Amino acid sequence: MVVPLQQAGAGAGRITAQDGRWWRRCGRAVPGRTSRTWDAPTPCSEWTVRDLVNHLVSEHSWAPHILARESMEQVGDRYDGDLVGSDPVGAWERAAAKSRAAWETADLAGTARFSFGEAPLTEYADQMLVDLTVHGWDLARATGQDETFDPAAVERSLAYARANVGRWDGLGIVAPPVPTTSDDPGEQLVCLTGREFRTAGRG
Repeated sequence: MVVPLQQAGAGAGRITAQDGRWWRRCGRAVPGRTSRTWDAPTPCSEWTVRDLVNHLVSEHSWAPHILARESMEQVGDRYDGDLVGSDPVGAWERAAAKSRAAWETADLAGTARFSFGEAPLTEYADQMLVDLTVHGWDLARATGQDETFDPAAVERSLAYARANVGRWDGLGIVAPPVPTTSDDPGEQLVCLTGREFRTAGRG
């Protein structure tokens, strides 16, 4: 869930989670219904592919409520636990469609209520873009698919990550940064969000 952090700088590219490209790119990395990779580990060390898709379903099930300015109490615990059941693909497609529709019509000028209090919806949009960008890579890496990042999404997400990495410490939302000397923005983003980019067999 969203936490009170700092928005990316204005020069980081004015793209947001309202752009449907990010749903499509992340969705392409979700394995097919007959895939044997649902129990495979992901770069999120405590989650399998199925667990990660369940997390995405939860995040995007929440989005329409948050954008409608509903309170945490109004939503309650309906999106806790297993949300994907026997059809993770269908669960993702349904949650993503509702989330995308809500974002496409959302007015981001105001604020919404979160567990810690109120925060700008533009902040929430930045966090959701990072979530889609990084977790799309997680799924691609875990299932052997194309890991290529969208340059605009990486630029915005990396600016956000750099602005907030110091605030993430101790919150439990990402692992500590992994050192890298790479000048590749995608690798920098992956490492800054606590993931190992290079593994055995990769350059």
